[in-house]
Amino acid sequence: MSSRTTTRTRTALAVAALLAVVLGGCATQATTAATDAAAAPAAAAGAQAAAVECDDATTSYAPTTGTEIPPGSTMAAIRDRGYLLVGVSADTLRMGARNPFTGQIEGFDIDVARQVAQAILGDPDAIRFRVITAGDRIPVLQDHEVDLVTRAFTMNCERWQDIAFSAEYFTAGQKVLVSTESDAQGIEELSGLRVCAPDGTTTLERLEQYDVEPVGARTHSACLALFQQGRVDAITGDDTVLAGFVAQDPYARVVGEAFSAEPYGVGVAADQVDLVRFVNAVLDGMKADGTWAQVYDRWLGEALGPAPAPPASVYGRS
Repeated sequence: MSSRTTTRTRTALAVAALLAVVLGGCATQATTAATDAAAAPAAAAGAQAAAVECDDATTSYAPTTGTEIPPGSTMAAIRDRGYLLVGVSADTLRMGARNPFTGQIEGFDIDVARQVAQAILGDPDAIRFRVITAGDRIPVLQDHEVDLVTRAFTMNCERWQDIAFSAEYFTAGQKVLVSTESDAQGIEELSGLRVCAPDGTTTLERLEQYDVEPVGARTHSACLALFQQGRVDAITGDDTVLAGFVAQDPYARVVGEAFSAEPYGVGVAADQVDLVRFVNAVLDGMKADGTWAQVYDRWLGEALGPAPAPPASVYGRS
């Protein structure tokens, strides 16, 4: 392929990525306007605040026995409202992305949220999505603007100071994406180069440990647009995210071994511990009955290989 053809193709891809960013932003504004009037219920009576002590960020609250819904609980308020409200991504292919043909948001994270909706409301479609950025994840929970956040949300002790998390439901690893023309085989070989990651993420913070020039962007799609325009040399992110980028850009490849472990949890407001325990019961059910493996195979199997054993749930927080 000639350099002119390559440039033209890259430009077309960049325009498509920019369009996705614009449309994602419009979707965020529209969804926000539609759902602010139907914010998540206030904390249920008797709910505990999340403990700030944190030795292991994957340790959550013990699950409820079964998925019965007690009167006066956060789950009862959601059931009475008629739908579950969840903060999600609309531009993270395979995890949470808007299907251009159907207009529906779909992916691994979305199916996890639908399982919770099924358990509370008896209908996986009794759910409304609010499209948020990575930087929005904590504020929308603190302000009770959503019930849950399922958006490739890495658990760490700092975040436990502000919100609560479910048990771990997915283990990702941070890698880097470079051009197929690059000889780099890992982040250690990107010395002095510009590496993009979304603002408000542990991914961007971790770049400070390496001899690279960190570049923040609003979303992962914005990083892809910068990459395709030649304004950054690489993108770093969880392997789940980068696998989606490779599917979109034939001139990109993921290199190196994972240089972090990213345990994903469902984000919940700190004062809604009853909802955390309920979600944990749902997740444990998914892991035990094969649903988790089915969801993995549906969205990630082609890119990341056969489904591993689901991450073990760790309990003990009080």
